Parts: sequence; structure tokens; C-alpha cells
Amino acid sequence: MNAIISASDLASALAEPRPPVLLDVRWQLSLATAAGAAPFDGRAAHAAGHIPGAVFVDLDRELASAPRGNGRHPLPDLEVFGAAMRRAGVSADRPVVVYDGGQGWAAARAWWLLRWTGHPDVRVLDGGLAAWEGPLETAVPEPAEGGFVPKPGALPLLDGDGAAALARSGVLFDARAGERYRGEVEPIDPVGGHIPGAVSAPTTENAGPDGRFLPAAELRARFAALGADDGRDVGVYCGSGVSAAHEVLALAVAGIPAALYVGSWSEWSSDPSRPVAVGPDPQ
Repeated sequence: MNAIISASDLASALAEPRPPVLLDVRWQLSLATAAGAAPFDGRAAHAAGHIPGAVFVDLDRELASAPRGNGRHPLPDLEVFGAAMRRAGVSADRPVVVYDGGQGWAAARAWWLLRWTGHPDVRVLDGGLAAWEGPLETAVPEPAEGGFVPKPGALPLLDGDGAAALARSGVLFDARAGERYRGEVEPIDPVGGHIPGAVSAPTTENAGPDGRFLPAAELRARFAALGADDGRDVGVYCGSGVSAAHEVLALAVAGIPAALYVGSWSEWSSDPSRPVAVGPDPQ
């Protein structure tokens, strides 16, 4: 099953007698902002207009737990995550479509979590809300309670030691911007650089200017050129396990299974005993 869905196909699916559950996961990474600038409010954006029937899901509170030295967006408490999904109407026997504002990172995080916890039919709206040409609504959706119970383990997951080992035995992609990988700049975490052996593969290069993924064949060629071309195990990390989920999604579109290091660089760099590589080369 394709992991993404076009806006036109979503419109058709929503017109069916049993449409997919629709989740709105609009979110933006909070970097240093100008004095007085308000952070992005996904809930307010949802209230101002959303695809009809979409339920808002809060990435920071429902798709992650509070940081405790294990990265900025560690795995959520499964009770909290499951309750949020059931509140949104999610059940294991009903398809789910997830969207965000267009970047795709937050939607991919929700996609990955649902797939990791056993939901068999989850897709991301390719291009996000920006690709949607249908109507929007402001009414608060009231879906029937779903029955989804998270059962983790359906997708591969890495911890720090596993990521380090994979960088040696397979291929570990770093989905952050190249300048952060090289250690030239680090706007968030304690130190710049990358996990030794990791390959720079910015997730922004998996999509076009409109936020839609490149065709599957182009993605396969891109990842093959970066080393994922001989059946080796593949893993991905980023800053906090959000944009890396987008890269795992891109790899899925390309037909390449990949593990996610959820703690990512925010966890790795918080431990001074972990080695750090800088510069353009993996080692």
C-alpha cells in the first residue's frame, strides 16, 4: 500500500460511505524567534479552518512525551497516544489519513507512530493542507470514539547504541540540513556535528518546492546514490525524531524499509561520552 495519498484521491475517499479518519497535525519547529514573535499555534490554525472532519492532534503533547534526557521529542506515553487516537475516532479496521501544513514532517511523525503501534492502513496527504483544493470548515468535529489500542513494534526502532552500530554495519542517514551535519551551525542542540559513520541526506531534498514527494523512482535513485542500494539495513535520525520520520516515509515511498532513531541528535549530543564527527565526510 502506498504510504501517501494525493489531494484528489483524498477528496474521493472522503466522499465514500465510510471515509478515512482524518488527523490534522499542523506543527512547526520552534527555533529562536525575533523578540515578541509568537510561536506557531497548530490548534489555532486548525480552529481557523481545516479539512472537513479532521481532528487536531498535538505533536508536542500527544505524539511525544516530555523530554528527560532522551531527546526533545521522545516516544509518547502509549496510554496518552492511544487515548488521543481513540478520541480522534481511530480504529484498527478503518483507514487513517494524516496531514499538516505542507512540510510533511509532523504528519510523518503521526504516520510513523500509528504504523509502529500496529495500525495497518495509514497514509500522509502528499503536499499537506497546501495541496488541498476542497472546502475548509471551522466546526469542531465530534467523531465517534475509536477502538485503537497501540501495540508497539510493527516498525523497526533504534536507540543510540543501535544507531552507532548501524552506521558501521549498514547505512545511517542524517536527515538534518547539511550545515548542521557538518557542525558549522547548531541552533538547538548542545553541539554540532553528526554520529560517526552517518551519511548526510537532508529530508528537504526528498520533496519538491510544493512539499510533494519526488516520484518513487527518483527517491530510489537518490537513496541508492547515498548507499542504500545493496540490501543493507537502513536507519534515519534527525534533530528530534520528527524530520527523520519524514525521511523514513520517503524511503517507504521508494520501497526501502528503514528504522527510526527517535532520540536522534538531541539525545545523542546531550551525552558527552558519545563521539561526535564534524565536516562533510561520514567519519
